[in-house]
Amino acid sequence: MTTAETRTPRRLPVPSKPRRGLRTSRLVLAAVVIVVLHLLAFQGTGFRPVVLVEGWQGMAGFLAEAFPPDLDWETVLRPGLEATVVTLWIGLLGTTMSIPTALLLAVLGSRTTGAHPLVYQAARSVLSFFRAVPDIVFALIFVTAVGLGPFAGVLALICHNTGVMGKLWAESMEETDQGPQQALRTAGANRMQQAANATLPMVVPQFVGLLLYRFDVNVRSSLVLGLVGAGGIGLLINQSIKSFQFDAMLTHIIVVLVLIVVVDQVSALVRKQLSGPNS
Repeated sequence: MTTAETRTPRRLPVPSKPRRGLRTSRLVLAAVVIVVLHLLAFQGTGFRPVVLVEGWQGMAGFLAEAFPPDLDWETVLRPGLEATVVTLWIGLLGTTMSIPTALLLAVLGSRTTGAHPLVYQAARSVLSFFRAVPDIVFALIFVTAVGLGPFAGVLALICHNTGVMGKLWAESMEETDQGPQQALRTAGANRMQQAANATLPMVVPQFVGLLLYRFDVNVRSSLVLGLVGAGGIGLLINQSIKSFQFDAMLTHIIVVLVLIVVVDQVSALVRKQLSGPNS
């Protein structure tokens, strides 16, 4: 082979562009599948907006009985405020008491800090179980064990929040820079030492932000748990509906709205302080 032949660049085949017709057909097929799925969903759920429009008289009667809200201090407002405080405590304990278990499962269930593939799969399975079972189902289980009241709601939130927060934290650790952890591994540090000195310090802001988000969610969830006997303002709302005291129900809902707004504002303020002055 001559020198000129060796210097001649070899032409590589140019990949052909996907045909526009094929791409269009795929989009049409996807649109058809989405439409068919929605039609099946409408049929399966009985979703008919016309029924809602036809039932306007019932809704008007309900609103007429709810307005104006009952603001009696002794029988409605004070019990509602006391139950709202209990709801806040349920959300707080359900969030904070799940931190140790969620953190342990997150460390074991992260590919960057997991000690062994079997341990990783076991931790992920536990997190999936806690996350898959709704908190209201946990509440029903714990009500049969510890009786009616806020304690059952706290236990339910601890279990469900462990699964959700553990998964979010594990994914946050997997997205961190692996340089410091590799340096510690080279120096002879074990997995737990790498996690404690390299991975966890880098993800503390993300951990706190996710924790505040879950606190917001848990406060809202504690309202629903009250409907099944787990205490809090949700229990009073359920009792008001069952006794047809819709004006008292509206008062409790207004109190809940104020609570949610306050929790949102406080959480936003804390997140702003953690993100620094340049955010």
